[in-house]
Amino acid sequence: MAELLRLLLNVSEKAANVARVCRQEAPLFELLVQEKKGDDKNKKFVQDFKTLADVVIQEMIRHDVGVVFPELMDFIQGEESNKFENGLGESVTVTVCAREQETATLLATVLDGDQTAAALLAKAIHQDLQLRDAAAEGLQQIPLSPADMGIWIDPIDGTSQYIEGKEEVVLDGGFVSSGLPCALVLIGVYLRATGEPVMGVINQPFHHRDETGHGWKGQHFWGVSHGGLSACSVPRPERQTSGSEGGACLSAVLSSSEKPAVKEALAPLCPGKSLMYASGAGYKILCVILGLADVYVLSEGSTYKWDSCAPHALLRALGGGVVELRTRPPGGDKGQVEVQRSAELTYHKPNAGSRGADRWANQGGLVAYLDPKVLSRVLEELTGKI
Repeated sequence: MAELLRLLLNVSEKAANVARVCRQEAPLFELLVQEKKGDDKNKKFVQDFKTLADVVIQEMIRHDVGVVFPELMDFIQGEESNKFENGLGESVTVTVCAREQETATLLATVLDGDQTAAALLAKAIHQDLQLRDAAAEGLQQIPLSPADMGIWIDPIDGTSQYIEGKEEVVLDGGFVSSGLPCALVLIGVYLRATGEPVMGVINQPFHHRDETGHGWKGQHFWGVSHGGLSACSVPRPERQTSGSEGGACLSAVLSSSEKPAVKEALAPLCPGKSLMYASGAGYKILCVILGLADVYVLSEGSTYKWDSCAPHALLRALGGGVVELRTRPPGGDKGQVEVQRSAELTYHKPNAGSRGADRWANQGGLVAYLDPKVLSRVLEELTGKI
């Protein structure tokens, strides 16, 4: 599993590079957008988009991991269908081939015969990138077997931010509310038997401009948590300790579309500008991981297993977690909800009676936290108010 972590870091950097390549030429990017339809459509948005970059990244990760760990191949899932419709209305199944030229030929059918664009993408897909991380390389043994694992991939979390392409400036503290920095590559590993998230890799392809001012540089994070092992590339933020003290002010990150009742309930805990709003579920959980916010609260079932699995693993490695916010009690009123204090999200079972993407939705909403005392205070404020 130490080898798997290093592999996931490498493929996350390849994925970030593909995402950057796909934004370099505006005419190319126009070809990369397809609207999701039917059961795959995220009901939170009027329009939800699937890009070829999403599909290519997901299939590239599936291919690269499957080559090294064939026992994982049937247990690698992602957000996207690998079927893509080209400009002629032809449906093409996107896969990564053994050779770069074969992949380029396949991609050219998606890109309406654009050989140049297809060759550029194929080169990025087949590039042998090595992401060196001394701390990850120092992990010699992780007490897990790949045969017991499953993987969730979100190839580009925050797709709408990726498509829109705003270049919002990252503030000194590192927080942004929207734009390209909110677009993340998420790769989460879970136990197939229990659904427990045990390893996560997050890559932020668009963290800052490079020295030339024309390209982008990214950053990455990882975490492992299982049994007695907890290791993370992010040190536990010291500021979290202040939030655990009774009466101390907290900071929370929310979706701008969050219910007024949730905002009102959290306002006494988060005075002034301590209620923050950001795009992308993965990015909001990353804000908690990095100590930019004490907690992320979402009352709707608009996130999915691929959104939360990777960052959940990092939070567990730091002593935190992601819990389900609410469920309907057995035999309870249809409109009655209860805040759950210990229902950690799991990743191995689909939601019964649901179709399409909703099979893997975090239906009860969620709370992501680092400090259990912060979680208790937030849940106490929300109980009976949502």
